[in-house]
Amino acid sequence: MNKYTEIIWMIAAFWTTFSFLPQAIKTIKTKDTKSLSLPMYIMFTIWVFLWLIYWIQINSLPVILANALTFIFALIILIYKIIYK
Repeated sequence: MNKYTEIIWMIAAFWTTFSFLPQAIKTIKTKDTKSLSLPMYIMFTIWVFLWLIYWIQINSLPVILANALTFIFALIILIYKIIYK
């Protein structure tokens, strides 16, 4: 992987990861989850977890960190969705 490809990966990982932060913060503050799709968050959380396992096997630290954070944010939202139906 060349230097520019790695930079693009890191930028994409950063924005993908932190795009979930506003929703996680709003969900934690308001506990309002009725407009969120439970099946979507279940599927997405599983999908991110599987990607995390893949990137751990590939040993790509920036993408591992990004996927780990995305998984945590998605899991928080999913837990709130289940608890605060």
